[in-house]
Amino acid sequence: MNLIDRYLLREWLKMLGLVLGATLGLLLMQALYDDFRDLLANGAQFNDLAIYYMIKLPSYLSVVLPLALLVSLLYTLGLMHRNHEITALRAAGVGIFKITRSIWLAGVVLCGVTWYINATVIPWSVEESRVIRSNLAFRNQAQSLSVDRVGVKPSVAFDNRHDGRMWFFNRYSQFTHRGYGVTVVELDVHRREKSRLLASEAWLDAKRGGWVFRDGREITINPDGGEVEATTQFGEKVRKDFHEDPALMLIFDARPQDLSFTELRAIIEYFSLDDNPKLTAYQVRYYNVLAETLGPLIIIALAIPFAVSGVRVNPVVGVSKSLGLFVVYFILLKTCGTLGGREVIPPLWAALFPSLAMLGAGLVFLVRVR
Repeated sequence: MNLIDRYLLREWLKMLGLVLGATLGLLLMQALYDDFRDLLANGAQFNDLAIYYMIKLPSYLSVVLPLALLVSLLYTLGLMHRNHEITALRAAGVGIFKITRSIWLAGVVLCGVTWYINATVIPWSVEESRVIRSNLAFRNQAQSLSVDRVGVKPSVAFDNRHDGRMWFFNRYSQFTHRGYGVTVVELDVHRREKSRLLASEAWLDAKRGGWVFRDGREITINPDGGEVEATTQFGEKVRKDFHEDPALMLIFDARPQDLSFTELRAIIEYFSLDDNPKLTAYQVRYYNVLAETLGPLIIIALAIPFAVSGVRVNPVVGVSKSLGLFVVYFILLKTCGTLGGREVIPPLWAALFPSLAMLGAGLVFLVRVR
């Protein structure tokens, strides 16, 4: 790295750190405003609050990092442009790419950092903060409710097309990890009912190798005519051929944007062979998270051409154009996400097209810089 590389990188990284810290601070204040009262109502102590917000803070990085990168680049390059430093370098025969090559190299590194954050840090942060908040709520509810009423999610339905089973719980307690008012319908290859299992409660028992059903009956049905062939009551029944994951049952009806990267991947892997109509929305969100890996390069490609525009152009004009293109990028993300969710375009292209389009546009503007 020569003197120019070190100078530009030092000035930009200082501003990136300041913007990153300020933005994270603002989002932390917003989180305090949103969650603080509810956490106190659930009996959270000071150490609970400190741990919760320390774990929750990394989940904001996917939003904060692109914004901080854009603002810091526009400020640093705009300041150099206003001070005629870039003009002097270009007059000395140094090209734009050579001036900003340290930023491009840092952008490649940030792509790897973004991948690691999205794939590892943010999923951990989202899931752990959710667990902490749920445990506080369960602890508060346990003081006034019976155990089977704590942490209840009502009306949980799950269609396991791969194994030909449909599940329904009147309610599922995330505190006891048991379902109550359980119905399991087994279907044949033509999706016709062949048996129905009813139980007052059921839970997945790893030690016993399957699902345990208590206080119920099993009804055998003729798939051809639908007539009941036999009914058997039981006190307890273990079905070792049932291995559905309760955690997957609970998240499948959640909004894709509320799920972590690992949860999205679990849903896609489980239902990829079933042609489930709900799967498309989760695929679009999953591929969007993957496409965010290109975000740092897109931002650099959009920021540099307008931040270093000619000396006769007011720097504010270039910054405004760059911000405008950034807004267009997010509009493309929303539009393609909607089209992908409605299966107008394939989910993979719905996620990749905005990133590739804006990266291409940024490179074209960069080449045209004179």
